[in-house]
Amino acid sequence: MLSQELTEIFSEQGPIAQKVDGYRPRQAQLELAQAIGQALHDHSTLIAEAGTGTGKTWAYLVPAFLSNAKVLVSTGTRTLQDQLFRRDLPRLREALALPIDVALLKGRGNYVCHYHLQRLSGDDRALKSRAEVGQLRQIQVFAQKSRSGDRAELAEVPEDADIWSRVTSTRENCLGQECPHVRDCFVLKARRQAQEADLVVVNHALFMADLALREEGITDLLPSVDMVVFDEAHQLPDIATRFLGVSVSSHQLLDLARGIEAAGLAHAREATNWSEAGKAVEQGARALRLAAAPLDGLPGRKATFEALPNAQEFDEALDKLLQAMDKACGLLQAVSDKHPDLAAAANSCLELRARLFQWSQPDRQGRNALRAENPAEDEAAVRWVEAGTHYMRLHSAPLSVARIFSRYRRPDQTWIMTSATLSVHGDFGHFQRQLGLWEAQTLRWESPFDYSTQGLLLVPQGLPLPSHPNFNQKFVDVLTPLIEATPGGALVLCTTLRAVDRIAELLEERFEERGVERLLLKQGDSSRRALLERFQASRDAVLVGSASFWEGIDVPGEALTLVAIDKLPFAPPDDPVLEARLNQCRSNGGNPFMEYQVPEAAIALKQGAGRLIRSERDWGVLMVGDTRMVDKPYGRLLWRGLPPFARTRDPAQAVAFYESRSGA
Repeated sequence: MLSQELTEIFSEQGPIAQKVDGYRPRQAQLELAQAIGQALHDHSTLIAEAGTGTGKTWAYLVPAFLSNAKVLVSTGTRTLQDQLFRRDLPRLREALALPIDVALLKGRGNYVCHYHLQRLSGDDRALKSRAEVGQLRQIQVFAQKSRSGDRAELAEVPEDADIWSRVTSTRENCLGQECPHVRDCFVLKARRQAQEADLVVVNHALFMADLALREEGITDLLPSVDMVVFDEAHQLPDIATRFLGVSVSSHQLLDLARGIEAAGLAHAREATNWSEAGKAVEQGARALRLAAAPLDGLPGRKATFEALPNAQEFDEALDKLLQAMDKACGLLQAVSDKHPDLAAAANSCLELRARLFQWSQPDRQGRNALRAENPAEDEAAVRWVEAGTHYMRLHSAPLSVARIFSRYRRPDQTWIMTSATLSVHGDFGHFQRQLGLWEAQTLRWESPFDYSTQGLLLVPQGLPLPSHPNFNQKFVDVLTPLIEATPGGALVLCTTLRAVDRIAELLEERFEERGVERLLLKQGDSSRRALLERFQASRDAVLVGSASFWEGIDVPGEALTLVAIDKLPFAPPDDPVLEARLNQCRSNGGNPFMEYQVPEAAIALKQGAGRLIRSERDWGVLMVGDTRMVDKPYGRLLWRGLPPFARTRDPAQAVAFYESRSGA
């Protein structure tokens, strides 16, 4: 019955076609929707790769609307989350004329906290600049008028402004039912709406935070649902690794030290010497940062627990910091019932102390005070320290998230994973292995676009290997004539921030030499959003960026007709998690390069390439400057995983492609 209903809804005469301008039926969209309907009926897991232009969003929303099930949709980013909630859901709800109640739920750090806003308003010394004085006034007005308290709705205060961390709450410093503003709490309102709604839109980070909390026995974050849809599901393994690990920064420890002193002096002045208690934690944190100083000379300024250059000194500093925190926790707990601020400081102290101790286990002798000896392989973790001029961070991450992630699904629950990039040339094994989804059904649909006429893949012959000292120079030598020939904008995707700076610098030189008048934008010059807005508005700009620009960018039309990728996106060798996973694979007799590095690079490359053709009318050239894609045996896996562009090794053919399209 559902299959017939879906056929009618997605047809040329259906409700979507009648309500949405420019809608065209797509067979792949209908088949994907039908497969999702079947998975709902079977309470099963479906991994669905659908190429750009398939219409994935409505393909999963329509069956969700018709199912009478409680549905959770998890997106890759907060931006996509807002787009889905504010644009796609209302349009579909209107087209189908269904009374579906939808809710938007984000992590608590996205909502203004009345209590912390009031505290900051009463503390003139806490504001760090004149700009923050103005920002605080805007947030105060916003908190009074807003129904949601979602900071994304206050565009006047930048999302990355430091003040947000002081007017929002954390799980540790939230006062809960003790809060004098509990009735007006934006977080609790959002969670109540989510509990009552038919469909709730979250993001992967919040989903993983919920999963991590459930591991600790806390279950009040996300509502219980019948169906979970993971859009942009290729991001899940990395986000799961981050959220199922442990992280503590020197910044958090110094904030704690200040919080201990401030709460103690304000509400229990006579109980003890609070300045001394706060100072002991602060000194402990600074001593630990000093003990991490030798990392400044190491690649990436990081080292694993086992490879710390001065392990004994670091361990002693960590032990002293834990002792100082133990003492502070005891003092705070003794007076925590006197005021909510003292209880919040005690919670923060306990939480950070627990995380630090968890990071320290097992010790150098292999003794683990937290669990039995010899943890199972899928519970093994890697620990590392990274340090910069003004910061130090301790991290740990599980080597595998498969067991924890896969057991989170209830037997009667439907899970849908969808993205344009989940397989390596049709093989889903790498994605399934990472998340433990061996029982899932896997299906794949090609994009409806005509890539062989819309796009050209250029891997220039004769370029040196990326490791060659002249690579960047030669890459830019080939790239510049293409930029001159293309009528639209060019997106240059680099694998490192260092390459972003160097390639932008070389392009600037070439533009000056050759009289090229193009706006040149570079990651780091302003926010990602501002750069993309300028790039799109200019129509023929050149934007050079790295990791965050490889996905989530949708620039249709002639504003983007050239995507150039400098090197194959193999993860950097100084990544401790990657290194540990490769070592584990090697020790198990596997081939880490073919089993892990090549599949990861293939999926990332497909994401980058996917920026070029976003609609039926888009066209352009994809240039990959890394000749290993053609010259190495594994390269075949990489280019065969890309859309079926026409291919060439000759840059002159790419220039001719532009000339032929311009004259069309």
